[in-house]
Amino acid sequence: MKAAVLVFPGSNCDRDLAVAFRAAGFEVDMVWHKDTDLPAATDVVGIPGGFSYGDYLRCGAIAAGSPIMGAVRAHADKGGYVLGICNGFQVLCETRLLPGVLMRNAGLKFVCRAQDLAVATTDSAFTGGYRDGATITVPIAHHDGNYQIDPDGLAGLQAEDRIAFTYTGNPNGSVADIAGVLSENRRVLGMMPHPERAIDPEQGGADGRVLFDALAGALVAA
Repeated sequence: MKAAVLVFPGSNCDRDLAVAFRAAGFEVDMVWHKDTDLPAATDVVGIPGGFSYGDYLRCGAIAAGSPIMGAVRAHADKGGYVLGICNGFQVLCETRLLPGVLMRNAGLKFVCRAQDLAVATTDSAFTGGYRDGATITVPIAHHDGNYQIDPDGLAGLQAEDRIAFTYTGNPNGSVADIAGVLSENRRVLGMMPHPERAIDPEQGGADGRVLFDALAGALVAA
C-alpha cells in the first residue's frame, strides 16, 4: 500500500500524517507541491494540515491551484482515495472535490484542544473501523474551521449519508455540527480534526489510529 503526502509552503502536519500512514502499514512518499505527478501505484493521497501559502487569500485557495492538484483530481476521478485534514479539508473544498466552504470560526478565535466527535457514518473505508454513533476524541487546531453549505447541499449530504463526523459541543459554528464530509463516491474525506495526532495512547489517545487502520484494511481487502 502506498500513500502520497503533499507538502506545500506552510504545511506543518505533513510529517505527522506520514507517521500515521506508516504506523498503519503504508509506504509513504512526500510529494512537493510543484510536482505534476503522483508516485506510481499511489493508493491514497494525504493533504495535511498547516497554513499552505500562509493562508493568503482564502485558506487553501492558492494550494488548490498548485501543479500537483491536477494529479490529485485525476486520482480522485479514477476512484482513488484522498484524505484532507484541517488545511487539507480547506484545499479539497477549494478544488470542489468536496462541497461547502470553511469560514472563520464563529468565535473569531483560534481553537486548540481535544475534541469529542460522533461517528456519523461507518459506511466508508475511512470510518468503517468505528462503531456507528461512537464518540471519539481527536485534537482540533484551527482558526477557519466553520463548515458552511447551503440548505440544499446540506440536505443532500444528510440524505446520502455523507457526513462522516460531527462535533459534540460545536467549537466553531459549523452548520449541523459537521466536522467531516465524504465525496459522492465516499473515497474522498475532508475533516477539520486531526486524527494523525491521535494514534498513540502514550501521546493522549489513539482514536485516530482506527481511521488509518480501517483504510489500510479496506485496501488489503480490495
